[in-house]
Amino acid sequence: MQNQEIIKIIENLKGRRDYEQKKATKLGFNSLYAYFEDKILKEKRAIEDKKKELEETKNHSELIIKDKKKKSCSCC
Repeated sequence: MQNQEIIKIIENLKGRRDYEQKKATKLGFNSLYAYFEDKILKEKRAIEDKKKELEETKNHSELIIKDKKKKSCSCC
């Protein structure tokens, strides 16, 4: 089953089609469809990785803030 989003992208290339075809061939893809499918997959992975990284950073900063609040006085 083919992804309609990828088909639309390929149809809308117009003057850039030859350029993208050469680039896909150079990178070892058999077709433009496979090239754009891989490209979209990589973009989705990058977005997911960025979200995970932001969550980890947020959790880490929350832990640091909690630790600082616990050590507010020197007598404990």
